[in-house]
Amino acid sequence: MRHVLAASASTLALLATPALAQEDAEQQDERIGNTTIVVTAQFREQALQDTPLAITAVTGEMIEARSQNDLATVADSAPNVSIRPQGSSFGPSVSASIRGIGQTDFNPAYEPGVGIYIDDVYYPQLTGAIFDTLDLERVEILRGPQGTLSGRNSLGGAIKMYSRMPNGDSSGYVEAGYGSRDRISLRAAADFAITDTLFMRVSGVSKNQDGYVDQIDFGCRFPAGGGDTFVDNDGVTQEVNPAPGVAARVNTSDCVVDKLGGVGYQALRGILRFEPNADFDFTIIADYTNDDRTVAGEVIDATAIVTNPNIQPAPGILYDDRFICGPFCSYQTDGNEAGVFQALVPGDPFGADGTPLAATPGNNRSKYSSWGVSGQMNWNLNDWLQLQSITGYREFDTYFFADGDLSPAFIGYGENDLTNWSVSQEVRLNAELTENIFATVGGYYFEQFSIYDSAQDLRYVPVYPLQFRQPDEIAADAWAAFANVAWEIVPDLNINAGIRYTEETKQQTYFRYNFDGTVNAFLDPVGAACGEGFDGVDTNDCDNDGNTTEVLRALSGNTANYEGDKIDWRVAVDYRFSDQVLAYASVATGFKGGGSNPRPFNAFQLVPFGPEELVAYEVGLKTDLLDRRLRANLSAFLNKFTDIQTGVNICPTGVPGTETPSACRVNAGDADIRGFELELQAEPVDGLMLDASLSYIDLKYKTVSPLSQTQIDDPGTAPPWKASFGAQYRIDLDSAGTLTPRFDVFYQDDQFTGPLTLGGVRMLNFLPSFTTVNARLTWRNEADDLAVSLEVTNLTDEYYLLSSFDLRGAGTGYRKVLPARPREWALTVRKDF
Repeated sequence: MRHVLAASASTLALLATPALAQEDAEQQDERIGNTTIVVTAQFREQALQDTPLAITAVTGEMIEARSQNDLATVADSAPNVSIRPQGSSFGPSVSASIRGIGQTDFNPAYEPGVGIYIDDVYYPQLTGAIFDTLDLERVEILRGPQGTLSGRNSLGGAIKMYSRMPNGDSSGYVEAGYGSRDRISLRAAADFAITDTLFMRVSGVSKNQDGYVDQIDFGCRFPAGGGDTFVDNDGVTQEVNPAPGVAARVNTSDCVVDKLGGVGYQALRGILRFEPNADFDFTIIADYTNDDRTVAGEVIDATAIVTNPNIQPAPGILYDDRFICGPFCSYQTDGNEAGVFQALVPGDPFGADGTPLAATPGNNRSKYSSWGVSGQMNWNLNDWLQLQSITGYREFDTYFFADGDLSPAFIGYGENDLTNWSVSQEVRLNAELTENIFATVGGYYFEQFSIYDSAQDLRYVPVYPLQFRQPDEIAADAWAAFANVAWEIVPDLNINAGIRYTEETKQQTYFRYNFDGTVNAFLDPVGAACGEGFDGVDTNDCDNDGNTTEVLRALSGNTANYEGDKIDWRVAVDYRFSDQVLAYASVATGFKGGGSNPRPFNAFQLVPFGPEELVAYEVGLKTDLLDRRLRANLSAFLNKFTDIQTGVNICPTGVPGTETPSACRVNAGDADIRGFELELQAEPVDGLMLDASLSYIDLKYKTVSPLSQTQIDDPGTAPPWKASFGAQYRIDLDSAGTLTPRFDVFYQDDQFTGPLTLGGVRMLNFLPSFTTVNARLTWRNEADDLAVSLEVTNLTDEYYLLSSFDLRGAGTGYRKVLPARPREWALTVRKDF
């Protein structure tokens, strides 16, 4: 059935545009001379300033002016929104949050928390979610739970990208750029008519750039018998205890093995639209993406001395701060050598001492490929009733390696292969019941399947060797029914109410194999002794412990099941005091699904966790003042956040000796999240455009679970303050064209990344605050069809961090961080036709 749906992805879809919505947008054009952005957040086209939601909406032109070339940089200027690339251990994925709610882990057993939609088709994973801004008409960022409007896992909010649709006007463009570290970028698009009723638009992008973090060969930099100092990337002389016996891999003068954090991205999109008459249109959208590059450019910035002999890069060499290389370099070696495990637990209860350890080699590549197709049909059944259907199919495959300790030590290494396909179908029936009542009813179905096949070599655990392969399978589906009503009660007073019922299921089937395909006896002793899938009474004493009445469960071959249902609702009231001022208030709910621990280290760690739930209260003002010269939007919110999901280092199995190592997830407790957001756009004089945003957020736990290792005074993971400011001025050069300089400034406060217990002392980890500046100078010819732009990002060369991954508390001895890109420049030429 699922593949029949996939094959029918080129069926139905319609952007039903009721007459009332068209009239509203036209009236807004007359009322407010500032740029009118039309959004579809409430199932119909509305001017942004008429929509009672906190929305950041940016057009393709605004994205280009700000040098925002992917989804993460678009989010920089949105208040209380964060999209960040992840480190090498998480592959080509992102962390995403809105108003402090989201997800950081790419594992397909978790739900994102922030819904990402491409032309109204839900993208179910964080993997591959740093989408390029290729040929977009606009991006809508909806803050606050969108459980009734957007639906699937939009607890914190939703991000919606809309492609430029073909209109057959024979337009297009070609753009080429060159910049720092051999950056080469190409973009192009063409729009043409095949017949009078059939139109097509094709667009593509290619981006390539060398990395910005040096991978240094430790044996080359510190050969056996060499000196005890070196000069790091900042020109500072560092002391080091040379490591004799670490073999050199290269013998170049700079000892550089590779450049990490590179770019190798290509994407292609084709859109075919059939419009035989004004009441019907049919659109097929197909795209393909290939991302093949070096892994994220992480560095080690903190260590804890580890004496475990299993991880030593050479006899007698401890893992300590000698492996901290510098702000833009690491000693990553891409694999672990063969060896013999030395058990560090007295008595060695698992019989692990002397177990052979296989070598695990790899490379520095991160690969992601994806394709998708969607079909959208719109049909005006009559003057007041419209049908919309959206069908989508998408699949991706990603393959990446991760040498977690970034050193010649043998602490941890992973080879990861994740595949996913998903199919969705949404049908909406829009009705203009009267002049002032607009209603939508509909249904939604979603299904996805993932295989996360990971080979792990983790040698820091002192009990037994963790060399295993886990080709886990995750299947999930959901269906929903929803309704939404917009009612203009009296002139200028509107109410919008919605409700959605959702049922969802998830099944994860676990496997823990040795590299040779047999069941791993350390992680799954029951599976190794009694067979995969064993879940019953040990009548034959297959585990040879003399007990035939105990109930045993294998980890391999067994499936954990999750089922849930939820009713979400939303009520919003807005009143237009004048053409310049709209006020609104809303209350809405949302949820993010639960599941079972996707990374158990034994069968006892199959611990379930429940859904997160949210009730959000919001008030806001949307204004266009001073003869449309100033637009100011303000919102304030209170989120009642319950059953917050969090990872723990001690799994609550209830069975002594099975709690660690742990990657379990539990429900930590309940919290209140308060904040406000301000967005400004101004044109004080003709040609001068200003935009700014300011946001604040504060999370206070009300209750915490003793299982979660969370404390009542722990802060939230969203930076408390965030701000942006941009300015550009269009200078008229008469027949020589125009010259437009632009500056953008971004500020982000300290960001909490989680607690750490080291040596019995509990600490809180933060990413430091930062301020960055981007600049762009664009010349356009008099015909406005040729542009040359010089851009500089991170103009002040600020050193700041995008993420951190601290495993010192688990015994690895390291914290690694992902530094942002240093100052870069690019020269771009664009020709429109």
